[in-house]
Amino acid sequence: MIALSHKRFSQYWLPLLSGGLLSLSFPRPGFYPLAWIAFLPLFFSIAKQNPKKAFLSGWLTGLVYFGGTLYWITPTLWNGGLPWFFSVFVSFLLISYLGLYVGLFSALLKYVTDEQGRSGLLVAPVFWVVLEWVKGHFLTGFPWASLAYSQTEFLSMIQIADFGSIYVVGFVMMFCNRALYCSLRGLFHEGSHSDGFDWQPLVLASLVFCMSFFYGTFRLSESLETKKQISLAVIQGNIAQDKKWDRSFQRETLEVYLRLSETVFKDSGKKPELVLWPESSLPFIFGTEAVYEKGLRGFSKNMDVPLLFGAPSMGVASEGKISLRNSAYLITPDSEHVVKYDKMHLVPFGEYVPFPELLFFIKKLVQGLADFSPGDKAVIFEVGQARLGTAICFELIFPELVRRFVQNGATLMTTITNDAWFGDTSAPDQHFSMMVFRAIENRISFARAANTGISGFVDARGRVISKTTLFNEESASATLDLRGETTLYTRFGDFFAAFCVIIALYFLCIAFMKRRTKNAV
Repeated sequence: MIALSHKRFSQYWLPLLSGGLLSLSFPRPGFYPLAWIAFLPLFFSIAKQNPKKAFLSGWLTGLVYFGGTLYWITPTLWNGGLPWFFSVFVSFLLISYLGLYVGLFSALLKYVTDEQGRSGLLVAPVFWVVLEWVKGHFLTGFPWASLAYSQTEFLSMIQIADFGSIYVVGFVMMFCNRALYCSLRGLFHEGSHSDGFDWQPLVLASLVFCMSFFYGTFRLSESLETKKQISLAVIQGNIAQDKKWDRSFQRETLEVYLRLSETVFKDSGKKPELVLWPESSLPFIFGTEAVYEKGLRGFSKNMDVPLLFGAPSMGVASEGKISLRNSAYLITPDSEHVVKYDKMHLVPFGEYVPFPELLFFIKKLVQGLADFSPGDKAVIFEVGQARLGTAICFELIFPELVRRFVQNGATLMTTITNDAWFGDTSAPDQHFSMMVFRAIENRISFARAANTGISGFVDARGRVISKTTLFNEESASATLDLRGETTLYTRFGDFFAAFCVIIALYFLCIAFMKRRTKNAV
């Protein structure tokens, strides 16, 4: 038996090690196998701690975990015009807040489990799912860097996302982490239920892992149920952020996108059925620049191809005030009518300031524009046989939002974004990887157009068909299958997370009653 007796090592360095392993498992660098053992140091650290100390250990893990995966927030805020010291401060506040979820997870795990038993084998994954679900919804939600997203390259494992989204994948990963700890703890802790290696938890975890893996392998090997397809081209203009809203570059920006779009027709020798431009590819409010808009309609008509693009729009809010929207437009060759979708989930501090009465001193990041107003309807665009849903930038990270489009009848998903804010960081890779999960959850193909990259295509099994490189003018084409099946997640949404909430409440009630009885004695 090996005793982990060094107090400082156990209380501080082990939690920091867990956080480091977690951050390394996400794109970039993307050493995804590390996530399957990353929580072991944290579990050993909190083994002999009370819930209060376990909270601190978990928070330290969360600081490194989210600090390593979300380091790009600081340069993003800086690029948005905030002073560097304030950018660092805001980033630290966000990372500290997200770390609280790992701290709360550790505290609840210690509160509920009895280290002499094996109850933590199920408690850990249940509470992890609940807290990740809360993180994805509380205060507008921020599910970025959820545990499952580290496994984008492990396609055979993440196919189970069609059952319960990122939450069921996170459950399996945490179950395996906890089972490995339960098998090993007898080798390191005195007073454990067994002295030595315990095979039973590891056998259970192996069964869960293999069932998930073989299901995924089967789904990857089977043929799709639809024969309907659509050919698309995505255009990556690579317009620098400091030029995007400069009026002197408006014509140049439009000419870049028109030139790249025309190149697609010349190079491919085949006319696509849809051309997709990124978010805010038009650097002006649509409806206010007649000359440029005439050029867009002319391109669509002359090339005989529908054009889907992003641009700000202007309307009237419910109180009668002028409101700005972040919108996606569809122009077709045979109609003067333009169909529009308004982004529903806006970026806090990027497109609007939440709690404006309280945070009146914070200026939004989008230069030259007032606060945006959200849309309220998942609009479907019709192009030939395809019915398109369009998630704009930040919306891609929310499973339930993409599900709304599919429930409304989308047979193909598109997403448009401007990731120029991120610079040359891991954020574009992380953002792109979330599209893989959205495709699997609803078994629907995706096309993505990003201003500076990464643009590309993903099929309904989450396989990347092709993608562009960062910071290059590029275009890409692909033929995608239209959706031919409806998943459990599309039908029932976050039912798995809801079930975990019920189980977690049961665990808490039992633990509370046991402690109350013990204190009474």
